[in-house]
Amino acid sequence: MSPTSRVTLEPPCARRWSWVVSDTLDELGTVVVISGPGGVGKGTVVERLVDIDDSLVLSRSWTTRAPRPGESPDAYEFVTKTDFLNALTAGEFLEWNHFLGSAYYASPVPRGLNGRTLVLEIDVNGARQVLERVPEAILVFIDAPTPEEQQNRLVGRGDTPEQVERRMAAGRAERALAQELPYEYVENTVLDDAVNALTSIIARRTS
Repeated sequence: MSPTSRVTLEPPCARRWSWVVSDTLDELGTVVVISGPGGVGKGTVVERLVDIDDSLVLSRSWTTRAPRPGESPDAYEFVTKTDFLNALTAGEFLEWNHFLGSAYYASPVPRGLNGRTLVLEIDVNGARQVLERVPEAILVFIDAPTPEEQQNRLVGRGDTPEQVERRMAAGRAERALAQELPYEYVENTVLDDAVNALTSIIARRTS
């Protein structure tokens, strides 16, 4: 199956979609980019946000890596490296990354949003690429109240000491890179407060 024919549409009540990619941004409306270090709870904030707001659609990224044991089959659109590179060459991604010389990840250019706002949960490097293609994109950086709290959350979710060290270092790098982009910041101390803050940012920027 070619990248341009790949599509999986879930039931209307679902908030996570896989899109037929398009070679144009004409149909793309508001884009919200959510970034932040690992372990700060940004995924939980985003999931809660799209659950309570029908106007938001959470993009499903493409990846060339294999599904991990126990991973939901709809966590990503799992594709072959050939399909991925063909789509990349055709300019069909809003952003893409190649991690550790192995797996590729990307956010396809969607169509069929029908007025919905597209939400991307990606890193700062991906956000930079999105901003180049969609200058009016809304960038939000979610962080823990302190690095110590980030570390506690990583330990609490079962990360190994090596994983914690690696993600803490990556978090420091993400924070530094984020200073170069027009991010708005949300501190995730209490989940409901973080969701409300993110909702307020989107409402203000789209009013």
